[in-house]
Amino acid sequence: MRSGVLFWAATTIALLPSGAVHSADLEPAVRLPAAVWSWSGGYIGGHVGGGYGRTSFSNPYGPSIYGGVVDTPSFLAGGQTGYNWQMSSWVVGVELDASGAASDGTNTCLAASGRIVSANCKASPNVFVSGTGRVGYAFGAQGHTLAYLKGGVAWQNNRGDVANNNEFDQWPQEKTHFDYGRVGEVIGLGVEQALTPAWSVKFEYDYLHFGGPSVATPPTVQDPPFAILPANTTSLSSNYHIGKVGLNYHFGADPRASQWFDAPLYAKEPSSVPPIAYTAGWSVEGGSRLWLSRGRFQWDHGIDPSILISRLTYHGLDGLSGELFGRVDSPWGIFLKGNIGLGRFNKGNMNDEDWGVDLSYVNSVSGQANGNFTYYTADAGYDFLRGTNYKVGGFIGWTYYGQKSDSLGDVQIANPMMPSLAPGDDRVVGSQDTQWNAPRVGLSAETMLTERWRLSGDAAYLPWTGFRGRDNHLLRKTTTFDDQRGDGGGGGPA
Repeated sequence: MRSGVLFWAATTIALLPSGAVHSADLEPAVRLPAAVWSWSGGYIGGHVGGGYGRTSFSNPYGPSIYGGVVDTPSFLAGGQTGYNWQMSSWVVGVELDASGAASDGTNTCLAASGRIVSANCKASPNVFVSGTGRVGYAFGAQGHTLAYLKGGVAWQNNRGDVANNNEFDQWPQEKTHFDYGRVGEVIGLGVEQALTPAWSVKFEYDYLHFGGPSVATPPTVQDPPFAILPANTTSLSSNYHIGKVGLNYHFGADPRASQWFDAPLYAKEPSSVPPIAYTAGWSVEGGSRLWLSRGRFQWDHGIDPSILISRLTYHGLDGLSGELFGRVDSPWGIFLKGNIGLGRFNKGNMNDEDWGVDLSYVNSVSGQANGNFTYYTADAGYDFLRGTNYKVGGFIGWTYYGQKSDSLGDVQIANPMMPSLAPGDDRVVGSQDTQWNAPRVGLSAETMLTERWRLSGDAAYLPWTGFRGRDNHLLRKTTTFDDQRGDGGGGGPA
């Protein structure tokens, strides 16, 4: 499915308008005196986030004609602790970070030719740990914004399977399992904003790379000529792009104190304009924005849930969407927020794979056209930290995503014995119509960096997802379709 369905983490930097209602009646800004503040000292905190990973499987039977890379969208949550030293505006530090992850993905692997029954590889990274050094620069109206770079050593635990697809109907499945830890590297960058003397919020991006061990692969069938290929090994490697929203407590400060942090970054002299009636403590925000996206999802069909006989994989669905968004904040810390959007895509491919008795492996490629998608989210939450310049809160809500597209052409890339269309024959051969619905729970944070610039981020987890879809096949003598419904629980990042 599209990565935005499994995991939704958005970080935005907004340029605010130069004024508000009746801004012409306000006097020029009066800068607040800088408060005594230093990033030096120890801290401890927590984070949530998510992202996108890829685990690669080498092919012991020769160059792969397809697959070999498993995408793993991830939701993660964890904690961090560290220590900073500030020298003038420069800050250096060390940090230890650990996260548990809900993440898994599957894809075809060991596909060297149409004569070999290929496998279904699964990867499920579940733990990330890193030890890094940080170097940053403190800036802003009062020096409370820290932009930093980080780098160091990382460790992951990755689990999964290499399972043969359908060899002969009802034959027992050959399968191997792996579960390993691996040391790698991490680099990253971020922005951290002091909210109060005790609390700061951070927005961070990390890139992690890990080599991998050699893991066993099961024996499989070759036909023609018929032969049993013996068990072998495959080498693994993994890469991850992860975004985080975190909250840190700084030792030695009163966690209940607000002091100067609850004053506006730039104070205004009193205005003669009376306030709008009945609005004290309320705020309403809305707007529109554009998004670029890339989508991927699979339809799997098997003898049982573990042995594949057919798979449709839609990938490279590059889209452009526009959305409306809004948020209402009350005087009591309760907020409502949501967005609704629609978009189109006319790029991407669909790979139609089959495994069976007569042909070991077939794989045809179709282009994608007339693609469109719609989505919305609706959340209600509570800000457990709120000041004039910041908001940090948790929320629960609901999300929906639906998409449709047509498949054009049908070119065989694995087995020439399987009939297909000639290259360039781009008639419509199929279509798909899919919808996902899910509850979501997450964290939302925003902070003013300067008078005009605001940084905000959301991270959400989907504990359960409902799916409904229809796939239409138009090249057969009689047009056929396949309906699928399903519910998933126990961990989808959103």
